[in-house]
Amino acid sequence: MFKYIFTLLIALQSFGSFATQDKKLPIEVFAGLKDFSQVKLSPNGKNLAFIRNHQGTLILMVKNLETGVTTPIINSNNHTVFFDWYNWANDDVLLLGARYIKYQFGGVKYTSTLMYAYNFKNDKGLKLAFKANTVRDEIQPQYSDRIVSFLPEKENKILVQGDFKIANTPAVYELDLTTLRKTQIQRPRSNVVTWFADRQGKVRIAKKMDDTQFTYDYFDENKQSWETLFDYEVFSKQSISILGFDKDSNFLYITALHEGRDALFKLNLTTKARELIYSNSKYDFDGSIFYSQQTGEVAGFTDSHLDDGIKYWDKDLDKLHRSLRVSLPKDEYKLDIVSTSKDQQKYILYISSDKTSGSYLFGDRVKKQVSAIADVYPQIDASVYRGKKRISYKARDGLKIEGYLTLPVEYKEGDKLPTIIFPHGGPMARDYANFDYWTALLAYNGYAVLQPNFRGSSGYGHDFLMQSIQGFGLAMQDDLQDGANWLIDQGIAQADSICIGGASYGGYAALMAVIKHPETFKCAASFAGVSDLQYLVSKARHFTNKNIVRKQFGTDDDLLEANSPVNFAKKITRPILLVHGTDDSVVPVYHSREMQDELDDEAKDVTYIELEDGDHYLSYQEHRVKTLQAFLDFFDKHLKKINSQTPVK
Repeated sequence: MFKYIFTLLIALQSFGSFATQDKKLPIEVFAGLKDFSQVKLSPNGKNLAFIRNHQGTLILMVKNLETGVTTPIINSNNHTVFFDWYNWANDDVLLLGARYIKYQFGGVKYTSTLMYAYNFKNDKGLKLAFKANTVRDEIQPQYSDRIVSFLPEKENKILVQGDFKIANTPAVYELDLTTLRKTQIQRPRSNVVTWFADRQGKVRIAKKMDDTQFTYDYFDENKQSWETLFDYEVFSKQSISILGFDKDSNFLYITALHEGRDALFKLNLTTKARELIYSNSKYDFDGSIFYSQQTGEVAGFTDSHLDDGIKYWDKDLDKLHRSLRVSLPKDEYKLDIVSTSKDQQKYILYISSDKTSGSYLFGDRVKKQVSAIADVYPQIDASVYRGKKRISYKARDGLKIEGYLTLPVEYKEGDKLPTIIFPHGGPMARDYANFDYWTALLAYNGYAVLQPNFRGSSGYGHDFLMQSIQGFGLAMQDDLQDGANWLIDQGIAQADSICIGGASYGGYAALMAVIKHPETFKCAASFAGVSDLQYLVSKARHFTNKNIVRKQFGTDDDLLEANSPVNFAKKITRPILLVHGTDDSVVPVYHSREMQDELDDEAKDVTYIELEDGDHYLSYQEHRVKTLQAFLDFFDKHLKKINSQTPVK
């Protein structure tokens, strides 16, 4: 069996390579949506569900593993309706989440979601699952796909939260998946934004938001009353995240700071004692817990810094994982059991490496067989992508900055390359070593690409993260120039051929880079970038998190103006590319339109591309291809016109 797995894996990863030897791969190979994703088994193991990309249209399909018949359930091109997620509720019902962009008075755009159900036992097709009853004067909630519990002990019912009566104040409902009728089981409470249920399906915890204060209340079953469990100010060191209940409802898994970094704890709700489960002295815990389909117990936890990114507590899953692990070189391949049947005899395996985008396999423990399902990006393998290398450098104030460097496959030590600095969005986020289409495409086309986890990024402790608070345009901006200079010192980057690009916050940072450090960066490309911090803070008044936004960015107009790219069009001397979707509900298209207007007024070199109905995430394949082609053409024009495409020795 193990020899077969390894042979099969090699076959999977070399499947597309024959096409890469004779001609250049089209941009769609990198910029297209994933060919296959979200592969999941039904609880009884008889049906396999997956999302298939057919020329930009995502199709949710279900294959009967006994008959071999495949049934399409729903399709979406992610243009005006975005297909976000799906899950098996039981053996007969699939639940799906869809996202829409809506408008409110004043032209402000916001996201709304709906949940649908597909029942294989009837022929009624896809039905809206969680909806308002107009007879009872209910209003459809903005978010209608927030599942509180799949109710392990009630096969045909789930718990969902929704604010049908009072806006932004959800109640909890038990939803019958056969009739799609809902029954309120937990009334709404003031300031509660999220509800949590234990493994028995009892609503036990309420998360409240009051201005910038967060509170977790829990229901003490012995006292039959609610009491405060946690209380903290946003961005403070007391911040807590709830991951889920143990099967024993007296215990709760949480993340909290330990020696300055997020760690995994198990909390006794009776004594309030915390047991440290996992911590890392260098990095924040960034994973979650997961449950055994067979026992309902917590089966382990994930964290990006663990071997294979996962730790199994469930003995049966651990045995399966270890048996699979011995068949693959540990240093090269990572594997993850991403889905199992309820008896854990059938499973979906996801295998990846630093040089591939990943492959799905189906395993049957009874038959002792493993078979291929599909590659995520079939034509991307080690012949066109060499993976990322984790690097670190010192910022000008001595702070250590980590990042990931992607180089072309043909790179040899001593080559000097045209270079792209590519900061991530967020900024309270981070880049990892895993495959991403931006850097893979740029490296394939001859660029060195550095993704710095600049100060303010997540993953490196609370103090490091908090430097993003009111830090736009300051030291976190300088970290990007320091990364570029490090690449020059390493003999990798051509000093006169460095540009910067990014999306969201990365787009903002790209624009600020050519304002603050034009001597380093020869051009800047921004997708969905913020350009006007004053506008961003002002528009926050339309949303419930307005005071959190004000705390994050500050309210000093002089400082906001001083760190807004839109105010420095006259100072910009480098070419600019702006790309933005008209339906971006995260960073409104206003930011790029105004930036273009200011640059045009100053007769600057600016190219602006607007994506009709485009969202913040390039969810629509045509938009993604168009954007990445624009970035590539822009960088080629301004970096390769003065250099041969052959690396300089």
